Amino acid sequence: MNIRGFLWLDRVIEKIELKHKVTPEEVEDVFLNVPIFLKGPKGQRHGENGYYCLGRTGAGRCLFVFFIIKLDKRAMVISARDMTDSERDYYKGR
Repeated sequence: MNIRGFLWLDRVIEKIELKHKVTPEEVEDVFLNVPIFLKGPKGQRHGENGYYCLGRTGAGRCLFVFFIIKLDKRAMVISARDMTDSERDYYKGR
């Protein structure tokens, strides 16, 4: 997947930090550590699609990330949280 940076909304940063205890740095780290990308729902705008990502941070934390690829190829993160047990099993089995 060809991602050319990240687009962060303040409300998303606040949500993932408060609700899920995940930092933007951890999310970006996941993208650098050979994650698994899965196609998600179609975006609201033409050409912008949603994706799921399963991956690990450099510290070994397993995260599930939902994001949209914007037309400029930046990933706009919508949500990030720890993987569920079944997601972790899927990730480890790939």
